[in-house]
Amino acid sequence: MTADPTDQGAVLARVGPRLAELRRERDLTLAALSRTTGISTSTLSRLESGHRRATLELLLPIARAYGVGLDDLVGAEPSVPDPRVRGLEPIRTGSAVAYPLTRGPVQPRPYRLVYGPGLECTELRTHEGFEWVYVLSGRLTLLLGDKEIQLGVGEAAEFDCHVPHGFATGDRPVEALSLFGKQGERAHLRASGRRA
Repeated sequence: MTADPTDQGAVLARVGPRLAELRRERDLTLAALSRTTGISTSTLSRLESGHRRATLELLLPIARAYGVGLDDLVGAEPSVPDPRVRGLEPIRTGSAVAYPLTRGPVQPRPYRLVYGPGLECTELRTHEGFEWVYVLSGRLTLLLGDKEIQLGVGEAAEFDCHVPHGFATGDRPVEALSLFGKQGERAHLRASGRRA
């Protein structure tokens, strides 16, 4: 005999394990989730272990931090989730804007990049990993070591990030897709001091 999915006690019993599962999926510590939600680590720990009763006051900031609905937190009957990626804040660095294209801890992480016109590369960077970029509109100049490579619409480049590299634009904006590993996020997106 299966449990009644609408039974309040059964629903509340699923909340703690579900919260812990979502946090692990996103590779977050309790301390990181605490900073994002403003809920103490001890309260978060007690929620996950079932020693603290879940309330809307606690669940709403957690749902926002995970980018899920309350149904997902309380383990409601599974349905096909909305696959659209919404509500992720763009990262601005100078005249470039990076739009994250995933919520999860996917590596490498995809971004839509919009570079303003007249972008100049004043410093070539190096870091661990590989980078991939695909031009959607405009012309992007990839500075790679001592080479200057022009990428037009529909062209892609993949390169070892141990080679000093940077990007520049001409007199028009450029839109591109890019994949960054963790090191690339730090080198290219976190320079502004904002979380990528």
